[in-house]
Amino acid sequence: MFVSILNRRGPALALVALLGLGAALAGCASVSDTISPAFVDPGRYELWDCKQLAPERKGLVNRIDELERMMAKAQTGVGGTVVAELAYRNDYISARGQQKLVEEAWRRNKCRDSDMEPTPPPAPPVPPTAAKPAAKPAPGTKSGTAVH
Repeated sequence: MFVSILNRRGPALALVALLGLGAALAGCASVSDTISPAFVDPGRYELWDCKQLAPERKGLVNRIDELERMMAKAQTGVGGTVVAELAYRNDYISARGQQKLVEEAWRRNKCRDSDMEPTPPPAPPVPPTAAKPAAKPAPGTKSGTAVH
């Protein structure tokens, strides 16, 4: 009798376990992108200047785009949501947190995108127009080209 009860409850227990797992994964998917000290050092960009922040901003935008593409691609496969969450979510949250801190430092330093454009190289020096006279050897010395 006990075995027949387990046989009837087995599928129900499996269903409950699957629903619980699904709810837990759905909770992971809805995790907000808030900055946590576990993911980002809040003081990382405190002493950076605009020239250091500019390439970091660009790199983070590229990294976030790349992670979003990889997450979207992973979600197209079987179990893709789970794979995307396990493989990419922590990196994505970290990159978003870093991006937020970089943007705060950018505003705090009053940086502008126009300031970051490369300046043209300086013009080459203009050669002197008049040639300098050759130095005369001191009296009594021999020149390397003179014949005595």
